[in-house]
Amino acid sequence: MFSILPFVPFLLVYFVHYRWMNNKNTALLLAMDVTTAFLILSVSALFNNIFNTGFGFYLILLLLLIAVGLVGGAQNRIKGGVDLKRMGRAVWRMTFVLMSTSYILFAIIGLIRYIFKSM
Repeated sequence: MFSILPFVPFLLVYFVHYRWMNNKNTALLLAMDVTTAFLILSVSALFNNIFNTGFGFYLILLLLLIAVGLVGGAQNRIKGGVDLKRMGRAVWRMTFVLMSTSYILFAIIGLIRYIFKSM
């Protein structure tokens, strides 16, 4: 269920953490971090379904590796070294934004394809 509707774990983690810690910022960041894993699985499944392929998950992993390389290279040029924790956090949160928009886009495309196939 969490992979089909990835906003459910987001809301669940957000509200539980907010009730427990009373801090909206940390609740939001933790909810984003947890939901990213579910979004990766959901977007790869939607990609595979729309484009009739099995490459979706591997494409996302490839994009994550490229993003790690780019962020790490930029961090090395700017600061003279790579902070793995900051780099991982930056890539993971960028992945959340990209996967959220991809999920919405692919869900709309999949719904439209389903409607036109059933006509």
